[in-house]
Amino acid sequence: MLRILASGLAVMLGLSAVCDVVLAQTGSQSRARGAESRAKANEWTVGLAAGLPEDTFLPFAAEIARNLNESGTLRVLPLATPGAANNVKDLLFLNGIDVALTQTDVLYHLRTVEKIPQIEKRVQYIAALYMSEIHLVVRPEIKSVEDLKGRKVGFNVPGAGPSVSAPIVFERLGVAVEPVFVSNVQALAMMKSGEIAGFMHSVAKPNNLIAGFANDAGYKLLPIPYDKLDEFYFPAELTSADYPNFIKPGQRVETVAVQTVLAVLDRPQSPDRSRRVRRFVELFFDQFDKFKGLGYQPAWKDVNLAAQVPGWTRHELATEKLAELTKKPRGTGTRVGVMAPAEQERLFLRFMDWAKQQPR
Repeated sequence: MLRILASGLAVMLGLSAVCDVVLAQTGSQSRARGAESRAKANEWTVGLAAGLPEDTFLPFAAEIARNLNESGTLRVLPLATPGAANNVKDLLFLNGIDVALTQTDVLYHLRTVEKIPQIEKRVQYIAALYMSEIHLVVRPEIKSVEDLKGRKVGFNVPGAGPSVSAPIVFERLGVAVEPVFVSNVQALAMMKSGEIAGFMHSVAKPNNLIAGFANDAGYKLLPIPYDKLDEFYFPAELTSADYPNFIKPGQRVETVAVQTVLAVLDRPQSPDRSRRVRRFVELFFDQFDKFKGLGYQPAWKDVNLAAQVPGWTRHELATEKLAELTKKPRGTGTRVGVMAPAEQERLFLRFMDWAKQQPR
C-alpha cells in the first residue's frame, strides 16, 4: 500500500512539474506577445499638443488626427493643453510630444521673455494654417483700448495664446493693464461682478464661447488698431454675421489676427522620434486635399501650404514635399502658392498706405 501511495505521489509531483513548465512557457509567450503589441502600438504613435476645449486648436488637431490616421500607418494622439506657448515648451521638454499647434508670435515671446537659447533653430514649422482673430471682450463702460489702462484684463491661463499675444498687443499700444491669468470661461463670469474689465481670446472666428454667449449684460468686442502691430499680426475684422449678440447688423469691428502654425522639434539626436515626425510630415502633405472635403472645417480651404512664416525655419522634409507639389501640373493635386485672404488684405493695405504717400 505504501508503495502504491509513493508511486502515485511521484506521478503527481511529476505532473505538477510538467504543469509548472507549461505555465512558465505560456506566461513567457504571453509576455512576449504583450511586449510585441506594446512595441507595435507605440512604433508609429505621434503626440500632437493642441489646446483648450473653448479654443480652436483642439478641433483642428482632432481633424488632423482623423485624416492622417486613416492611412493605417500612423496614429496621431491630440492632447488637451493650455495652448500655444505651452505647446512649444511641451515640444522641447515633454516626452511623447512630437508635433504642436502654436502661433507665430510665440517664438518671439520664448526668445525675449523666457530666453530659451536657439529657439528659432530648434523649433521648426511644417505649414502655416489658419488665422486666429484676436477678440477683446470688454464690459459696457469700456469705450476704447485706452479705457483699459490700469484695469484688470484676463490673459487666459498661463501658456495659452493670449498669455503671449496680450502682453505684446498692450505694450505696442502703450496701454498698461493688470493681467489676470484665468480661463476665458472664468473670465466671462468675473466680468459680471466687475472683477475684471475684459479678456482677450485668440481663436478662429466665429468661436463658440463668444458666439454662444447670450450677452444680456451688453458686453462689447473692442476694436484693436493694426498700425502698431504689423510686425506680428494681420489686419482682420469681426462682423455681425460672426457675433450677432455683440455686433449690430451691418457693422464690423476692426481687429488683428495671428497666424497658426503646425510646429515640430528638430531631433537629430533621436532617430526614433525623428522618423515618426517624418512620417507625419509625409502624410500631412500627401493627404492634404482630404482636409478640403466634407466633414472638415472650411478654414482648411484657405490654407496656403507655400506661405512662409517670418522668423521661423521650415522643416527640411516639409520643404521637400512642398517642392514636389509645386512641380505637379495644375488640377492634379493640392494647390500651392495661392495667397490666403488675410495676406491679400495685408498687402492691399500696405499698397494703399504707399499710394497715399506718392506725389500727385
